Amino acid sequence: MSRILITGVDGFTGRHLTALLARQGHDVIGISHRPIAHPVEGLAASHVCDLTDAEGLKQVVAELRPDKVAHLAAIAFVSHGVVEDIYRTNIVGTRNLLEAVVAAGSADAVLLASSANIYGNRVSGAIDESVAPDPVNDYAVSKLSMEYVAQLYRERLPIILARPFNYTGVGQSIDFVIPKIIDHVLRKVDRIELGNLDVARDFSDVRDVVLAYEALLSTPGAIGNIVNICSGEAHSLQDVISAIKDISGHDFTISVNPAFVRKNEVKMLWGDRTRLEALTGLRPTYGLRDTLAWMLGRQ
Repeated sequence: MSRILITGVDGFTGRHLTALLARQGHDVIGISHRPIAHPVEGLAASHVCDLTDAEGLKQVVAELRPDKVAHLAAIAFVSHGVVEDIYRTNIVGTRNLLEAVVAAGSADAVLLASSANIYGNRVSGAIDESVAPDPVNDYAVSKLSMEYVAQLYRERLPIILARPFNYTGVGQSIDFVIPKIIDHVLRKVDRIELGNLDVARDFSDVRDVVLAYEALLSTPGAIGNIVNICSGEAHSLQDVISAIKDISGHDFTISVNPAFVRKNEVKMLWGDRTRLEALTGLRPTYGLRDTLAWMLGRQ
C-alpha cells in the first residue's frame, strides 16, 4: 500500500478521498491551511501549511516523502470575492507544491485537480479533452494557468491532470447550488432565492469522483494525460429542482435574485468520459437521483 499525500484534506473532496483510500489500506497524510476542526475519517496524520509558504511546504513534503500526491487544495468557489487569493492559491500555491514534490523525489504519481470550467461556454455537445479552453471567469483562468504551470514539470514529475465537471454530495458547502437547495428543503423552507436558472450541468456524485481519482493515481498509463471527470450526462437546473421536489415530497417556490446572477455564467457544461473509461474501466456508480436521495437522507 502507498503513502498518499492529499492537499486540502479537510475539504469536501479531500474528506471523501481520504476515507476511500484509508479503506483500501493506504497510509493517508494531509496538508491543510488551518488546523482541522473536525476529524477526517481515515486520516493518519496532518500538517498545517499554507500553499503560498514555499519553504514551509518544501520542508513538510521532504519529511513526508509521499509515494503519491493528490492536489485538491484550491479556492474553488467561482464567486469568491478576493480575486488575488484565487490566483495566488491556485497558481502560485500549485507551483510551490510541485517544487516541493520534485525536491522530495519520492512520488510516482501526482494528480492535480483542475476544472472543466476552463472550457467556458458550449452551446451543445459533450466536451472532450481536445476542446480548446475558453475560460470566462477568474477561477477558470486560474485553473488553466495552473495547467500551464504543470506543463513546466512534465519532464520531472509523473503528472495527471484531472478536469472534474460539477459534482456534489453529502458535506458540500451550501455556497454551491444543489447543497443550498437541499439545505432549504431539509429545513422545510417554502421559498428559495437562486441565480441563473437557465443553465445545464454534468453533475457527478463525489463518491464517483474520488473513485476516479484513486483509479488514475494507481494506473501507470494515466501519467501524462488530461482526463475529464464527469458523468457524461447533462441535467438542467430545472430538472434538478423537480427531482428534489419529487424525492423529498416538499414543494417550494423559486425566485431569481439578481444579486446571485453572474454575467459570466457558463450556460452548458457536459463532459465526454471516454478517456476516463479507457484508462480506468470505470463506469458511474451513482445517478443524479441516487446522489440527491443520499443528500436528502432518503438512502
